[in-house]
Amino acid sequence: MGDVVTVPERYGLGPIEVTAITAAAVEMAAPLTGSGYSISGCSGGGGVSSQGGGGVGMSCTVGTVATINDVMSLEVARIGDAVAVLRIEPAG
Repeated sequence: MGDVVTVPERYGLGPIEVTAITAAAVEMAAPLTGSGYSISGCSGGGGVSSQGGGGVGMSCTVGTVATINDVMSLEVARIGDAVAVLRIEPAG
């Protein structure tokens, strides 16, 4: 835990930090860099101010392919002994 993945600025998120890995899900947190936030495919929520900022938490189960801010795809490909494989790429 504590690993950090930096994603392109256009995704609207700052560095994504893995906060927990369970047998079924990966928990992550990231600061928001834009003025809005949307997620489908994983549970998550967060807050954002009118100037941007704020943060979001996400919980994604293995096999899930989530779309974040309509521009980023995040897949939890595999979960092992306190290890997870994430695939992050442009959505679409």
